[in-house]
Amino acid sequence: FRTQQAAASKKRAEAVQSLEKLTETQTALRSSKQNVQTKLTEARSLLSKLTAEEKARLAELERKKEAEAKEKAEKLAARQAAEAKEREAAEKKAREEAAKETGGDSGSGSGSGTGTSPGTGPGTGTGAGGSYAAKAEKVLAFARAQIGKPYVWGAAGPSSYDCSGLTQAAWREAGVTLPRTTWDQVEVGTRVATSDLQPGDLVFFYDDISHVGIYKGDGMMIHAPKPGANVREESIYYMPIYGSVRPA
Repeated sequence: FRTQQAAASKKRAEAVQSLEKLTETQTALRSSKQNVQTKLTEARSLLSKLTAEEKARLAELERKKEAEAKEKAEKLAARQAAEAKEREAAEKKAREEAAKETGGDSGSGSGSGTGTSPGTGPGTGTGAGGSYAAKAEKVLAFARAQIGKPYVWGAAGPSSYDCSGLTQAAWREAGVTLPRTTWDQVEVGTRVATSDLQPGDLVFFYDDISHVGIYKGDGMMIHAPKPGANVREESIYYMPIYGSVRPA
């Protein structure tokens, strides 16, 4: 009996020891699980924070790109305007010199030469230019009066316009009938280079010729931009230029 009692006591001690080890193991597992959960929460929080920072960084980069593009467009517009003024000054000087030379020849010639000079010399070209300028003035006056009216696709006035509807209505004021769409309007009149633009010219945009505006000078135009926007003035360099046309 004593032998069996001793054996039982030994087994009981071993069982107690095993239970203690099991308890320690369970405690360690619970602690490990808690640590894992804590680290997982921290990792998720860090990931969320990094994502927000990345979004903010991308948004800042986008803002910088837009600002750089706008600055580039403004510089280009300013350079184009300066070049245009230089050309105008040179042309004016050339006309003045030509007028002086014509005046000198007429003074030394006959009276009939003086009488025919305005009709056959530079006056004829000035008259043609003046005619286009007068039409362009009517076109731009009409376009300015539409500023603030909403863009509506397919609209041609008087309360709303799309891009080609505005150009068609504006040139109608000058007595010139234009087709309805940008694809047809680009085929009317005389093609002109961007560097040779004059007020009233039509400027077309994108490779698919899907937009058009009315040039007003100094690199600016009046146009009906897009749905949700109103007729407004804007730089012609805001969009990729396809080409330009002088309708009359």
